Amino acid sequence: MNTSEALHVACAHCGALNRVPAARLADDPACGRCGEAVLSGEPVELTDANFDTVVGKTDLPVVVDFWAPWCGPCRMMAPAFEQAAGQLKGRALLVKVNSDDNPRTAGRFAIRSIPTLVRLDHGREVTRRSGALPAGQIVALAG
Repeated sequence: MNTSEALHVACAHCGALNRVPAARLADDPACGRCGEAVLSGEPVELTDANFDTVVGKTDLPVVVDFWAPWCGPCRMMAPAFEQAAGQLKGRALLVKVNSDDNPRTAGRFAIRSIPTLVRLDHGREVTRRSGALPAGQIVALAG
């Protein structure tokens, strides 16, 4: 990636599209509309309502963790997913979708077991892995 180019990153909080210089992706850029962090290095919760806006308009790779609160392996993987989000800060966006609360998005991706991780580029599925993964494999999945 050319460090002089700018990438688009959609704000998960308000949906605004932000242009972020590539050289500043790891510098905690804030949304120009609402002021919230757009690339904080932490997983972002998405819903049926904001999934397409954030994922479809973000130029960075997006790794989606489809999970549910009752799922033991999901809870076991959560710290590794958070660790991977920190390691990938400025290089990928890691998001979580509660498949019970967001059945439209989970259904669209034909989620049959959780946790399932799906890597998307500009909203298109590139790869997926089911089952709990350690942080290193999550980072590798983000490419």
